[in-house]
Amino acid sequence: MVGLKEKKSTSSIKESLYSKKGKTWPEILKYNYENFPDRKAMRKKRFGIWEPYSWKDYFLNVKYLALGLLSLGFESGDKLLIIGDNSPEWYFAELACQTNHGISVGLDADLPTSELTYFVKNSQARFAIVQDQEQVDKFLSIIDLIPELKKIIYWNYKGLAHYNHSILIGYKEVKKLGEQYETKYPGLFEKNLESLKEEDICSIIYTAGTTELPPKGALHTFKSLRINAINQINNDSWFEKDNLLPYLPPIRMIDKLFLIGCHLLSACTLNFAEETGTIERDIKEICPDIVFYNARIWEHRASTIQAKILEGDVLKRFFFNKLMPIGYKMTEQKYKRQKPDILLKILYYLSNLILFNPIKKSLGLTRARICYSTDSMLSPEVFKFYHTLNLPLKSIYGTAEGGVLAGLKNDELNYNSVGNVYPGIEVRITSDGEIISNHEGIFSGYYMNSEKTLNVLRDGWFYSGDLGVLSDDGRLILMDRLKDIVYLANGETLFPQSIECRLRFSPYIKDALVFTGPGRKYVSAIIVINYENISRWAGQRRISYTTFADLSQKEEIYEIVQKEIERVNQSLSEGLRIRKFIILYKEFNPDDKELTRIRTIRRGFLMEKYHELIKAIYNDKIEIPIEVPVKHRDGEMGSFRISLKIRSL
Repeated sequence: MVGLKEKKSTSSIKESLYSKKGKTWPEILKYNYENFPDRKAMRKKRFGIWEPYSWKDYFLNVKYLALGLLSLGFESGDKLLIIGDNSPEWYFAELACQTNHGISVGLDADLPTSELTYFVKNSQARFAIVQDQEQVDKFLSIIDLIPELKKIIYWNYKGLAHYNHSILIGYKEVKKLGEQYETKYPGLFEKNLESLKEEDICSIIYTAGTTELPPKGALHTFKSLRINAINQINNDSWFEKDNLLPYLPPIRMIDKLFLIGCHLLSACTLNFAEETGTIERDIKEICPDIVFYNARIWEHRASTIQAKILEGDVLKRFFFNKLMPIGYKMTEQKYKRQKPDILLKILYYLSNLILFNPIKKSLGLTRARICYSTDSMLSPEVFKFYHTLNLPLKSIYGTAEGGVLAGLKNDELNYNSVGNVYPGIEVRITSDGEIISNHEGIFSGYYMNSEKTLNVLRDGWFYSGDLGVLSDDGRLILMDRLKDIVYLANGETLFPQSIECRLRFSPYIKDALVFTGPGRKYVSAIIVINYENISRWAGQRRISYTTFADLSQKEEIYEIVQKEIERVNQSLSEGLRIRKFIILYKEFNPDDKELTRIRTIRRGFLMEKYHELIKAIYNDKIEIPIEVPVKHRDGEMGSFRISLKIRSL
């Protein structure tokens, strides 16, 4: 094996700067409360008004919720499910559970009942705290299947006034119980907090399930999470004056590190949108300093901007077409570390005033000084687009099990690398190219699954399943998932993700599945159109259609998608170019298990589900008739037939 080992002294020195705050999240919260109780910790927009929460508010909510849980029978080692959109109550619940020596389990709000049942049973949760009536209804519909669940707490009361099930209780009522409990057992909360140890298991973080279903629960201690958070905050220097407005709650590893760990350590301000649908509006009011979206959101916002400009008036298109090349040239010189001449500097300055700054303003990112992309790969085109706008976008590589291993400095631009391996972390590349790591931030194992744990955790090393390279200067380069790599008959190697993310940069392509067939002679793709942008494009050209499926098979749509594929093909070697494609009649859907909850594709599942389409492509057919199931408004199931065209390039 080839490997790199960093010295650990730097890490321990920097970690000591934070150690005075405490070794566990509740301890660090207490430190912030005692040292700056009135400073703003959070803001939540309600009814159009930003409602502030001080560190004192944060601490007292955690305290009385924790005591309220104890009064309801919460015991050491109990699991607390937390489900809902991003809101202060989520964070109060996480730390209240952990102060009681419990284990927090965050889940996505859009889970169907079948998946919810699995997570309740797999985690052996006895308590749940949820956002609203929708989540309550899901639990009540499966209540007979989850007898282990003892109490469901809700924090949004709308629509729940007449619910009288004994398992239900409101958030405010639990806090009141906590206040009463303190009069009976004064000092109990503080005693529990002080008895916490950094080696205590505090959280179960479920894997996304990209390559294997069902998802597995990775066990993490306060220590493993804190070390990962400290590495990140040291690399990028978060400050107390910083503002964040996150898209997603702290369910997955990186969100948890940023929104729980880095927030507590830096004492910056978390801001929560009024609701999920208002995030893009609310972010313009906050103009956050630190921004992190998953790759799909960065791609979506870039494609939306391009679509609006390309379909806008003549003046917008003129400035976009003339000024973007100037920005790309400046970005390319920055990437190559070349000094731009005076003329380019002047032109870029003017381009900033006319085009780039207005685009940043429309995104709410005029103050963004750190921009992270998480969860999957981004194409070089996306990086160039945002860096042209002077947004320092960089990828961050992390897994539920292995934590975050590496990071670029904020003044670095690198399309391929995720940065230098952090101090204190040892990373090696095995003989077959797999990234493995060994450090104190690795998980403790999968909950209730020792067999799977032994598969990936060997002699203290975590085997990620990801293919990567370590450069001579210690940079980690992520290639793809090992099991997704395809060796073509012509001797070339296909990395499907790298082509798929380039296709998604198009304003007209929402998703893509890139693959090869029998004999691995050439590459093909299943394309999912961006219905929002394509339908607008079709409407402007008076192309009539009835449904998504009908629009997807129009000749004009195949023509515009073919041009986008040809654009990507130009950047690929001859043997890796897409030779055939088919446009799917629908979007990939997480409820159909085609996507994970963070909207990454489940390649193995898709290859099996659309086996007949793939077979038709490699049998040289020009179309394939299929039966499409459809659910009518009355709940009855029906179907319709459609022929999908297979286009050769």
